[in-house]
Formats: sequence, structure tokens, C-alpha cells
Amino acid sequence: MASRAGKLAPMLDDIQKTLWATADKLRANMDAAEYKHLVLGLIFVKYISDTFAARRAELTTRLTNPDDEYFYGDADPADIAAELEDRDYYKEVNVFWVGYEF
Repeated sequence: MASRAGKLAPMLDDIQKTLWATADKLRANMDAAEYKHLVLGLIFVKYISDTFAARRAELTTRLTNPDDEYFYGDADPADIAAELEDRDYYKEVNVFWVGYEF
């Protein structure tokens, strides 16, 4: 395994250098102090999107598990999808609501 890790290190360094070079190109003439506000905003959006998706997956499992208190009986997939749109399920665990449009 040590040899494998040794081979991956240069690849990871190359990826990191490429990412930094790309970020520098994207921010162009923008000062790094300003750029951090954009990046922090994107990180926050990614966080709320990930927590919403995780909660939605958890609810899907719970709504279809007969042993769970959230079990929705013999509901069809359309009923489950409609139930997943209830914002209260997300608010109860302090997850931002990120509505999906289909």
C-alpha cells in the first residue's frame, strides 16, 4: 500500500496545482479578499443542497419502512413524492428547504 500511496501523491499534487491555476483564471483581476466571498457563498449553497438531499433520502427510507413511525402505509410512489414536499419534515431538523422543480 505504501507504494500505491507514493504513486498517488504526485497525481494529487498535479490535481491541486491544476485546481489552483483554474481558480486563479476564474477570478481574473478580482482581489483574493473579494473572491473569498464568492467561494464562501458557493460552499454554503453546496452545504444546504447536500443536507437537503440527505434529509430527503432519509425521509424516503423512513416513509417506506413499515417499522418506522413515519411509515406511510401502502402509498404509491406519487404519494411518497408528494409527502416529501412537506417543508415541516425539513424544518423539524433545521434543514433548509430546497424545492425541486420537475
